[in-house]
Amino acid sequence: MGGFFGIASKRDIVLDVFYGTDYHSHLGTQRGGMATLNDDGTFNHRIHDIRNAQFRSKFHEDLNDMTGKSAIGVISDYENQPLIINSHHGRYAIATVGAIQNIDKLTEKACNSGAHFAEMSRNETNPTELIAHLINQGENFVDGIKNAQELIEGSASILLLTNDGIYAARDKFGRTPVVIGKDEDGFAVTLESCAFPNLHYSIIRELGPAEIVKITADGVEKLQCASDCMKICAFLWVYYGYPASSYEGRNAEEVRNTCGEKLAERDNVEADCVCGIPDSGTGHALGYAYTSGLPYKRSFVKYTPTWPRSFMPQNQNERNRVARMKLIPIRELIEGKRLLFCEDSIVRGTQLQDTIKKLYSEYGAKEIHMRPACPPLVYGCKYLNFSRSRSVDELATRIAIKELENGEYAHLDEYSDYTTDKYKNMIEKIRERLNLTSLQFQTLDDLIDAIGLPKEKLCTYCWSGKE
Repeated sequence: MGGFFGIASKRDIVLDVFYGTDYHSHLGTQRGGMATLNDDGTFNHRIHDIRNAQFRSKFHEDLNDMTGKSAIGVISDYENQPLIINSHHGRYAIATVGAIQNIDKLTEKACNSGAHFAEMSRNETNPTELIAHLINQGENFVDGIKNAQELIEGSASILLLTNDGIYAARDKFGRTPVVIGKDEDGFAVTLESCAFPNLHYSIIRELGPAEIVKITADGVEKLQCASDCMKICAFLWVYYGYPASSYEGRNAEEVRNTCGEKLAERDNVEADCVCGIPDSGTGHALGYAYTSGLPYKRSFVKYTPTWPRSFMPQNQNERNRVARMKLIPIRELIEGKRLLFCEDSIVRGTQLQDTIKKLYSEYGAKEIHMRPACPPLVYGCKYLNFSRSRSVDELATRIAIKELENGEYAHLDEYSDYTTDKYKNMIEKIRERLNLTSLQFQTLDDLIDAIGLPKEKLCTYCWSGKE
């Protein structure tokens, strides 16, 4: 994943872009970058490795050398960006969010036609550079963005910083949000709407799927109308979206509270308290506690000053270590207790398995009941990068299915349907492997109801396997 932020204004806004970009730090832990447009039409940009330091600390010194009334920033999982590109469109800076599933095919085609790519990392083409190449095939920026969106399998939301303004384009199916805001001096664009309030920008609207606009200090010009085909990622509300952000008019924390309420409505378990696994599990747990009448307790606290999100590191051992280090159990709220945990999801279950073992053996938990706020993840995401090292074979559901189906991945549609016996058998296998007292997942229908958007406007592929 990743996130971007940009402003076109009548005043110097580098500091605003610096802080606005920083509000996307929960979406990526690998690379951060900023690009500014100077008054003389030249570009200035910086890219830093942020794996071992926060975005703010890496860029703070750069602010002394960066000025401009237009700028963009981006935080990314993998690739260096924003990039400065020189083309027949002129010089521009580009930042992107998304995933290109056919990147090898597009790269081969480009190279066969004489193109070359310089921004290589781990022997892979930088997807942002590839998108720039596709844009450069168009007669102008708008034509080029359309060309890129048409050829890309996956998703791509795009910011271009040019001498004419900032071009902002939302993915053709709207899988990631793009939000426009304004203050008295200009206009801003962001992925996370939570970046606006403390910078004193008010939300104007969200771009629709495939919509393209040009943002200047004087206004927002629509260059391509939105399409009717929306497939925004539902996992935004479950997990990786920030609680203070809203997408398509639905606040993430409010949806998480409602998810917890719906889990409680289908449950009759006896427990001493409800606990949330931080961070996103907290919102779900508060909703569960409100509806169930069980007290909410913080049996875990999260040490936030230095540890990044655990699902981002590529190495599984590193992910496990980060997860252990950042969550601190409170013995007095665990020992001898029947605990019900709300979690955003169960992906592999390896971290959770280790946590449960510690709760029993080291902290004396009596019972542990787990209530994930979304359905079981049966399919790998095809449209966004949550973690490049993630394999569908590592999913907790696939491990259970393979065991139940004698080494095969068979009847996946039945394992995705909570009304079938195969689904129930799969959940029981996961429960046994994790050593839980009970395990009950959210149903897809309840999740969709909690989000409050029509089913056809949501991407739920990772749960249902349906495009």
